[in-house]
Amino acid sequence: MPFAGDLYYRESGRGFPLVFLHGGWGYEVFPFDRAIAALGSRFRILIPDRSGYGRSPRIASQPLDFHQRAAEETLRFLDSLRIGHAVLWGHSDGAVIAGRLGLAAPERFPALILEAFHFTRAKRGSMDFFRAMIAEPDSVSGRARDALIRDHGGQWKGVLERNATVWMQLAASGSSDLYEGRLSQLTVPALFIDGGADPRIEPGDPEAIRRELPGAEFHVIEGAGHSPHSEPACAEECVRIASDFLDRVSLPTGKSALNSW
Repeated sequence: MPFAGDLYYRESGRGFPLVFLHGGWGYEVFPFDRAIAALGSRFRILIPDRSGYGRSPRIASQPLDFHQRAAEETLRFLDSLRIGHAVLWGHSDGAVIAGRLGLAAPERFPALILEAFHFTRAKRGSMDFFRAMIAEPDSVSGRARDALIRDHGGQWKGVLERNATVWMQLAASGSSDLYEGRLSQLTVPALFIDGGADPRIEPGDPEAIRRELPGAEFHVIEGAGHSPHSEPACAEECVRIASDFLDRVSLPTGKSALNSW
């Protein structure tokens, strides 16, 4: 099993590095199979499990600044593989992490794909959902439960409880957004992909993000839910949108750009 530092990761394909950053439930519930099949011929795809997920080290609790800690962990992961530059495709919590990385080290990330991106800390529309994940984790669908067990084994309920708990704490933390008011400073070419029926999108967030980043590219896939890249009815469209975006961005070339910094 491949590890880089402490983190377990999946790898496939060849070419410029493309890192998928999973959401708050881990990789297996919302797998990137369609994207891997479409992009693996021109990208080296890397998918790390964050600490607390899958086969990476376990954690007892999820701290309030977990997005920032995960961003720093991702940098260490790339450094351990001597990868100086990479495209990031983040989903949900992974999109927050990707956005923070783009703000912190824009010279290392020539393009960001931000899917089901979170902006506001206070996810008021998701409070009942978070409470249910803490009190009744068995209420998740059979397919999702099977994927969680496959990914996390007997720790799967703890994964749901930790993620739901920290989001409820974020809502009470007093700050307005997840980027300390700095999202407008993002200079990296960015593609935002949302599902038109995503229940985790907070009212007003899409408009706020567009105001912060008027030069970014935005796509809403009608009828899609929280994970357009893995939903059978829209995965092909989602991957096509992402692939077209990557065709248009300028990526560093040469061995030094791919393997060192």
